[in-house]
Amino acid sequence: MGFSSYPVKMLFKIFGPGAGLIFGDTMVLDRWLWLRRRLPKTRNNDWLLDAGCGSGAFSNSAARRGYKVIGVNFDTAEVEKARQRAVSIGSDQAQFREVDLRRLDEHHDLKNTFDVVVCTETIEHIIDDLKVMRDLNECLKMGGRLLLTAPYYYYIAVTPEEMGPVSVEETGGHVRRGYTPAMLIELCRESGYVVEEISYCTGFLSHMLTRMLRYLSTVHYGAAWLVILPFRILPPFVDPLISKLTSWPPYSITLVAYKPRFPE
Repeated sequence: MGFSSYPVKMLFKIFGPGAGLIFGDTMVLDRWLWLRRRLPKTRNNDWLLDAGCGSGAFSNSAARRGYKVIGVNFDTAEVEKARQRAVSIGSDQAQFREVDLRRLDEHHDLKNTFDVVVCTETIEHIIDDLKVMRDLNECLKMGGRLLLTAPYYYYIAVTPEEMGPVSVEETGGHVRRGYTPAMLIELCRESGYVVEEISYCTGFLSHMLTRMLRYLSTVHYGAAWLVILPFRILPPFVDPLISKLTSWPPYSITLVAYKPRFPE
């Protein structure tokens, strides 16, 4: 069982969009902290596309930093949840649409529109990831940036189910284990981006807390969430040190890519 709707609504009233960052597993916050460092606050009417926005945690958080956001997702229920959460925190900077990223190219009004495209833990679910990368490029203005995260090929599985086998069809699961730097560089080269940065996020402690949350959630999600709550503040401070001292692999690989202002 999960939380009832009342505690969730209270969390959003108290913490605003930050509630969406701590309601899920600790990896969600890891990704946002990585994104936030690459999303400077703005008053320039910058447009941001959140491609695969889930329930809107990153969309609403980016809106609070000054971006005009369109979050897209194929899941009707998640899109509606994102809209409700935007309303609950009084955000009018984020809007949400039901869009299948596999057919993003059919949405002509989104082309050449965005200063930033965010795509987190999404392309590993789509067989034709090159088409998605090209379609996201089409959505960017010249000089725009893509901020992307995906599972690192050498990650250690959080639960046994993550060890595979990967799906051979697009049924909601992973269709590939993950990505290496060379794979991301290849995708960028073939889809018109210049690679600015490849790095990583989510270390050992965050990994362990997420593992605990998922195992305990088989009994009750709310209780599991409360068990790990006191420890959520630690990974951003502890994991960088652990990474330097051990060979524990990161869970996600991260990419900043640039759409050239002066294409060849």
